[in-house]
Amino acid sequence: MDFDLSKQQEMIRKEVRKFAEKEIAPIAADLDETETFSNDLTKKMGEIGLFGMFVSEKYGGQELDYISYIIAVEEVARVDGSQAATVAAANSLGIGPIYYFGSEEQKKKYLPKLSTGKSLWGFGLTEPTAGSDAGGSKTNAVLDGNEWVINGSKIFITNAACDLSLGVTVQAVTGKKPDGKNEYSCFLVEHGTPGLKAVPMHKKMMWRASNTAELYFDDVRIPKENILGEQGSGFHQMLQTLDGGRLSIGSMGLGGAQGAYEAALKYAQNREQFGKPISKYQAISFKLADAAIELECARNLLYKPCWLKDNNRNFQKEAAMAKVYCSELMGRVANNAVQIHGGYGLMKEYDVERFFRDQKLLDIGEGTSEIQRMVISRYIGC
Repeated sequence: MDFDLSKQQEMIRKEVRKFAEKEIAPIAADLDETETFSNDLTKKMGEIGLFGMFVSEKYGGQELDYISYIIAVEEVARVDGSQAATVAAANSLGIGPIYYFGSEEQKKKYLPKLSTGKSLWGFGLTEPTAGSDAGGSKTNAVLDGNEWVINGSKIFITNAACDLSLGVTVQAVTGKKPDGKNEYSCFLVEHGTPGLKAVPMHKKMMWRASNTAELYFDDVRIPKENILGEQGSGFHQMLQTLDGGRLSIGSMGLGGAQGAYEAALKYAQNREQFGKPISKYQAISFKLADAAIELECARNLLYKPCWLKDNNRNFQKEAAMAKVYCSELMGRVANNAVQIHGGYGLMKEYDVERFFRDQKLLDIGEGTSEIQRMVISRYIGC
């Protein structure tokens, strides 16, 4: 067994870490405080190749393996969850469905723009009444001649209401299957289409510098050919998209946990009480030792399903395991990081306060921890 990363993967880690510390770290707290989505920073992330990493060069991507992409998200998340969310959602949820299910014409039209970071694309799945129960979606699409007419709404959609938003993939009910259940299909809807309204969401506890949107569809008409894949394949597309997205969320949990751990370790080594650094006290050193152990476990648990995906093997169970473990690990590490900082950990001047807040969405996004355990339980035969 070979646990070494390739030279290219190591280089990607080094370069993305360097970028994150130089470009993101100095302004992350201010962007968070002001709830500002940075067009400039997003474009810079595009310039260093953080979008379209796994996309074929034929469509403007870099044609890298999935582990390389996950490492990049991990390194951004080590510094800031908001920017990591922008990158992760743009790739796995925005680019992914078009790349894996789109027609040749759709790929050529959208992927070159999305692979530069100059444009972003959203993934419209969640609705006010349909979260974990994705099958409860009410947004519908009806074929009228050579056009689909979409009505409904979506909520909590990343990258869908900023200046760089080019469009969104929308899952909608398109009829009934023979068994009486809803038939779902996905559609590509560009911003500027009459009847589409995108509203930025504010006052979030976490990822305050990422763009989150509510979407409203009022008789939105799109060409018949804007359907993604075959009619009725939307539910399958959604499930496959979420499988890859779980690896992205896992990498955000791993990267965030690494950042919180490093901040806590540095603080403990420099903070003195009773005549010596608090890192020398067992109550503190054991918290840090436990974090180091779990980080090692998490990294191996996450990289394995990425390797499986790269080798065209089933990875769904392992992806669910990695997502729930890495997400919850960040919660444990961030909580202890705040504890180690004491009263300072409650102040926004210290990054651990932001890590503590940013973690919570990881337990919820791309399928809650409870849903992940349901998925895993089915795979193990429960």
